[in-house]
Amino acid sequence: MDIRAGDLAMKPVWAVGLMTGTVLDGNIDIAMIRTDGERIEEFGPWELVPYPRDIRGLLADTLQAARAWRFEGPEPEIFGEAERALTEAQSLAVKDFLARHGHAPSDVAAVGFHGQTVLHAAPQNGARGFTRQLGDGMLMAGIVGTDVVHDFRSADMAAGGQGAPLSAIYHKAMLDRIGAGSDTAILNLGGVANMTWRDGDTVIAFDTGPANAPVNDWVARHNGADMDFDGKIAASGKVDEERLSRLLQHPFLTRPYPKSLDRFDFSAAMADGLGVEDGAATLTAFTAASVVMALDLLPRRPLRIVVCGGGRKNPVMMREIGARTGCAVVSADSVGLRGDAVEAECFAYLAIRSIRGLPYSYPLTTGVKSPQTGGVLARANP
Repeated sequence: MDIRAGDLAMKPVWAVGLMTGTVLDGNIDIAMIRTDGERIEEFGPWELVPYPRDIRGLLADTLQAARAWRFEGPEPEIFGEAERALTEAQSLAVKDFLARHGHAPSDVAAVGFHGQTVLHAAPQNGARGFTRQLGDGMLMAGIVGTDVVHDFRSADMAAGGQGAPLSAIYHKAMLDRIGAGSDTAILNLGGVANMTWRDGDTVIAFDTGPANAPVNDWVARHNGADMDFDGKIAASGKVDEERLSRLLQHPFLTRPYPKSLDRFDFSAAMADGLGVEDGAATLTAFTAASVVMALDLLPRRPLRIVVCGGGRKNPVMMREIGARTGCAVVSADSVGLRGDAVEAECFAYLAIRSIRGLPYSYPLTTGVKSPQTGGVLARANP
């Protein structure tokens, strides 16, 4: 199947999107949608596919090496090993996914391959930022047998943007699909939290603060668990409101958008000195309180927040967001969207926009001076 940009402009096509978040939950998010890069025409299958256990440990080691590297000097050798391993694992996961759902690679116009973010440094004081996602698009195209769009963030950062969040234009398509206006914002709770709000064609998006990452890291450090399942640990603790008040003085929270975060900009160390339950409760409350401060930055406060990402499954986090914002807080699933699939769907959508040459980052989302497209196309049959 050889789909060119001109063909894509004429009709919706199927695309597969992939996402593995910085929260390192051990899953590859795979989703399929039919789109022309402007509208969501149809939702296809989606799955969370577990990584092999050895790759999860490799990625954790790679993130640690990336934090020591900080974009200075040669890249750590582990990057090459991790890039090949995660590309092969995700490629085989896509092949199996298509076969399970009765699709051939030729049914798919492109795979949107985000890769694994190992380090992200936003622009500061007029200096451009840098980002590094591991993922070999050419290798994936050869294994899967379909075109692959990858390296979605570099062009935006080279143009002076934050490189994140890139989800805003897809969130707008989601809001269009459910007929929502400026009374509704979309909040994604992954490792980091990001929010999208629109008024007509004006779209604003930015990272609001941490989401699941500090809580997960805190629980892992104390209990060895992957996460605070159902918020049970936080529910049995008490928020240290005095500490929370101090944490909320962080300058990022009042900084004007656009703005973005690395997964480790807000760490579990914020709760150091507290017991495990009170620490989990306080970190969970910090996520919610940072959303409140994000709403204060918008031209107009929405009345409803539609939540996607893993954090929507944490009833304590959802309850805290509702109580502290005063908004109606609802799961994406309750309004006909797919809360676990959104990030993967987004990169399927962005892949088609990239091939069509349509922009997907904007002055009010990533801070570029003018709308910017991006992505690198790796063809299965050059």
